[in-house]
Amino acid sequence: MGDIPLSTWANFAEIIGAGSIVTGLLFGWFQIRHFRVQQRNEVAITLAQTFYSRDLAQAIALLQDLPNDVSLLEMRGKGPEYQRAAITVCTSFETMGLLVFKRVAPLDLVLDLAGGVVCVMCCKLRVWLQELRVEQGQASWGEWFEWLGDQALKVKAESQPAQIRHRDWKP
Repeated sequence: MGDIPLSTWANFAEIIGAGSIVTGLLFGWFQIRHFRVQQRNEVAITLAQTFYSRDLAQAIALLQDLPNDVSLLEMRGKGPEYQRAAITVCTSFETMGLLVFKRVAPLDLVLDLAGGVVCVMCCKLRVWLQELRVEQGQASWGEWFEWLGDQALKVKAESQPAQIRHRDWKP
């Protein structure tokens, strides 16, 4: 070991050990950040694919001309295709609402993808949904769809649409 005392070697070992721990922590932190970005991207792709569903698109197209607060009786009078469309919309957005609440999907991402549609469908189907819950004796039917609709209505009331808010955006 030559002229270097053992205590100096011990100090070097402690410095190297501390450096290794700090390096490991930094590496772990960067890995977690990368994982979160990757997870957000995967959620975005999955949600976007949901909106390319032919069934959901057809359901929205069928329901968009209904008045707001359509009743269960009025919906049934329109025929079974309207009932199926309402259930398709409700269950599709039900899943998204739960993913947002559990913080799997960020609210801003979901609202950027479908906030306007969620607002419109929630306004149209709210009374139908409430009456269906009473008839079925199931207060939780469509709960996350309604919750997501309420969140979307709050956010959309306080902000401008993307085409206005980002009109000066440049790539």
